[in-house]
Amino acid sequence: MPLTDLLAQDAVLPALKGGNKKQVLQDLSERAAAVSGLDARELFETLLQRERLGSTGIGRGIAIPHGKLAKADRLFGLFARLEKPVDFEALDGEPVDLVFLLIAPESAGADHLKALARVARILREPSTVQALRTTRDPSALFAVLTQAQSHAA
Repeated sequence: MPLTDLLAQDAVLPALKGGNKKQVLQDLSERAAAVSGLDARELFETLLQRERLGSTGIGRGIAIPHGKLAKADRLFGLFARLEKPVDFEALDGEPVDLVFLLIAPESAGADHLKALARVARILREPSTVQALRTTRDPSALFAVLTQAQSHAA
């Protein structure tokens, strides 16, 4: 599954504000709603429920909040660089500045896990992470993410 199947160019945010984890999740939910046509409140509640199970902050300043929604008709993602890192209760205790939101239909099953694994592989690559942290242009960020997949596949 290529990352271009999950991520559209208009789903890349180069400088998301948000002073804390909850605000970041709310802002991401609103943007994801605009991109997907889903309800922002439902998206936000789904993400909050998932975070209650354990932080999606995977370490090294990266978080991959995710969830499943009955009304979602496809897997989709949203990427954001945060203007200022926020405490995401990550496994390593480091604040998060790179966030990849992933939403899946409730019926996605293994496809949801495969998409999570692909995103995690891409964001584990130090050169990709460095490029994401130093790039401010949305189309360049999109290119970094979608070109990185060929190296991480």
